[in-house]
Amino acid sequence: MSAATFLESNAFDLRLGGRYSLANRRDLNGNRREFACRTSRVSPTQMMIAVPVMGAVGERVISYFGEFGKLDGWISDVVKDGFLIDLAVNRSRREQLASKLTWLDQQQKHAVYDVREQERIIPEDPHSSLLFADGNSASCFVIDMSVSGAAVSAEIQPEIGTPLAVGRAVGRVVRHFTEGFAVKFIKLQQPETLERLVIRRS
Repeated sequence: MSAATFLESNAFDLRLGGRYSLANRRDLNGNRREFACRTSRVSPTQMMIAVPVMGAVGERVISYFGEFGKLDGWISDVVKDGFLIDLAVNRSRREQLASKLTWLDQQQKHAVYDVREQERIIPEDPHSSLLFADGNSASCFVIDMSVSGAAVSAEIQPEIGTPLAVGRAVGRVVRHFTEGFAVKFIKLQQPETLERLVIRRS
């Protein structure tokens, strides 16, 4: 099934954060690198995710979501900033996923809150860019952000202390974690303009 067909199929529009790895992306020790991702549409057999690092059609993907646990599959189609995964699940697992998706969909529909009132903000569009002191830039995926910094996932992992800008918010890399790194801004940003400042494509 193509991505266009999947978007018209019987599935759930759910935004869930997780992580994934690709068969051909490995670190210096030969281990699979993990990156952050977010679902946009999910069914018991397929899943559309937004990602910072693209894979090729046919490539194996291992993903993990707190709501679902580990999910393996293969990329069946690619779209701008993401791809469609055919999930490798048996009948029992499909039935479990179907029940979980129905429950999550109801929870999402009935949840009434403003994420902007929270300390950590999950941007509507997670794709942005990094700008380095030497003028080079790279695309990135903003996992979440606050007035003081942002958690970022990207194909590159700058050293701790590296000065850079996430969008137009200037800061330094202060910590590494499995899926990426944390940037602390050099000054606190204004909550009302934070997303416009941080989410800027190159």
